[in-house]
Amino acid sequence: MAETFKLRINGRDHEVKAEPNTPLLYILRNDLKLKGTRFGCGEAQCGACNVLLDGNAVPSCDTPLWSVPGHEITTIEAIASSDTGDLHPVQQAFIDEQAIQCGYCIDGIIISAVALLKRERDPTDAQIAAALDRNLCRCGTHVRIFRAIRAAARVMQRQTKP
Repeated sequence: MAETFKLRINGRDHEVKAEPNTPLLYILRNDLKLKGTRFGCGEAQCGACNVLLDGNAVPSCDTPLWSVPGHEITTIEAIASSDTGDLHPVQQAFIDEQAIQCGYCIDGIIISAVALLKRERDPTDAQIAAALDRNLCRCGTHVRIFRAIRAAARVMQRQTKP
């Protein structure tokens, strides 16, 4: 039976009516038309559907709607600065390092990288690998992706220095 859920997504309040076990991904894409979050495997194995839930990267295909009210959800659409329109340092680094091939997985990978850099100012390669462990990229740009995340970390460190 459908219920009404109040959600906080990308800094805005939304009200949706759906079955409680509906995957968050379906609400984002179908109801709210936020198409940056992609359907990949539907089994929380590829990372294409990752969003930030209270700052942590989670697969939205495996996150039931009933579990998200009261939490802040951030999709790839809200990673760039809404004030200036500037790209997030991770997004800019991915462009600068040419870390994007087909682009299907990249939004989920960027979400995972943003979550990592919120926790770790200067992540090691092992920490980057662990953060991206649930992200599948078949294009083989892993070396560039690592380089982009390290570059974004440096930019973010400079931005937060007094």
